[in-house]
Amino acid sequence: MSRKIKLLITTLVAVILLAACGSSEKGSSSASKEDDNVLKVGLEAGYAPFNWTQQDDSNGAVKIEGTEEYAGGYDVEIAKRVADALGKKLVIVKTEWDGLLPALESGVIDAIIAGMSPTDERKEVIDFTENYYTSELVIVTKAGGKYANAKTLADFAGAKITSQLNTTNYDVIDQIPNVQKETAMESFSHMRVALESGVIDGYVAERPEAISSTTANDNFVYVELEDGFETNEENTAVAIGLKKGDKNIEAINETLKSISEEERKQQMDEAIANQPAAK
Repeated sequence: MSRKIKLLITTLVAVILLAACGSSEKGSSSASKEDDNVLKVGLEAGYAPFNWTQQDDSNGAVKIEGTEEYAGGYDVEIAKRVADALGKKLVIVKTEWDGLLPALESGVIDAIIAGMSPTDERKEVIDFTENYYTSELVIVTKAGGKYANAKTLADFAGAKITSQLNTTNYDVIDQIPNVQKETAMESFSHMRVALESGVIDGYVAERPEAISSTTANDNFVYVELEDGFETNEENTAVAIGLKKGDKNIEAINETLKSISEEERKQQMDEAIANQPAAK
């Protein structure tokens, strides 16, 4: 093979490689721009009235990525406000509770808006915005049951109580004297089934979830304790989780500050009223 032919082949290969590199960079740039215009929010879509799954877009529900289902609830309304303020398209990514932090850290989602409390442990790995809702902890139990008229934590002595895995709700159960602390469960749907069947006597929940549960099932009541759990802000407040150093945190905080307490209460009341009865 002559030097001229070798040179020609070398030149052609270089041109092809450069073209490929140029195409790749262009594609990468396009993908980057698309990502910049999207806010991917992770939530369970199974924690009414904060978030749930439904089959249509009624009451402002947003389609869940990769499915024919929609997510609705208080968290979704907050997510819409944040996305609008940032000038981004909202994308809902349905994610199991235990998968939310890994999904955020790996970049699968951009934010967690899922009724998550800003605990010190979580703050070690992600950042949190200002709180967007503050509630109180109550106990959901059987209507007409042994604990339906309880007033204090002591009244639940000996009861089989649980809550959701990896939550502050589960941690406070230890404050109940002589409690039978049952294994933590993956979701509130599992807890409702367990309570209905008598596997547990009750579960600890935030008040909005308890209202949601008792609205959906007449066999349940929730107990607001006169002498209740000792809590701090991280037990009862919920905030938006972001990757460490997220540049949007200040803009998101400004958006959250613009939502009055009256409007937050109204949105939560609407979420409770709009929740699917079957959830």
